[in-house]
Amino acid sequence: MSAQPPAARRRRDPERRIAEITEATLSVIAERGIEGLTHRAVADKAGVPLGATTYHFATKDDLIEAALALAYERYAAMLQQWAAQRPDLGVNQLVVLLTDAMMGVFGPNRAYEAVELELYVAALRRPALRPIADRYTQATTGVLLAYVDPVTAQAATAAMNGLTLRGLAASEPPTRAEVEDILRRILTPNPALATPPAPGR
Repeated sequence: MSAQPPAARRRRDPERRIAEITEATLSVIAERGIEGLTHRAVADKAGVPLGATTYHFATKDDLIEAALALAYERYAAMLQQWAAQRPDLGVNQLVVLLTDAMMGVFGPNRAYEAVELELYVAALRRPALRPIADRYTQATTGVLLAYVDPVTAQAATAAMNGLTLRGLAASEPPTRAEVEDILRRILTPNPALATPPAPGR
């Protein structure tokens, strides 16, 4: 008996079909932005019938949610790999390496980061996306906790979010010196902010 043709196998593999549609959604957003996202554009990009996209993702918001979840999974995996390769870092090393990552956002990785940011900002108007957006912040802060205290990790996360937005939306991204200065100010321990002794001690 001959093997089933690829088209038949594809129709019977819904998980693969969902993955293809989700990947295509990211590509469409990269090319057109969320405003240009439609089921037809995704179907064309994925090479599937229009009915396949609407069957698995009834609304545009469903497509956006799936794309944000996929982008988060890739981001979290990248962070885990980054941290695993750098188990011990001093402040200066951390500043330099985080700055390297930030400058990549403004350069070679700009298109990828723009898609992530656009999906992240979409949570402003779409409450269903907020739990996934929260995970982005938690993932970044969680990695930094290996090197700094919780408040410093939260501050550095907020600063990098702001720098990313500025770098992608402004006419000129911040310079390397600016990024290093900001991160060094945040990440350098401040003895004046040490936990005060308990009363009576």
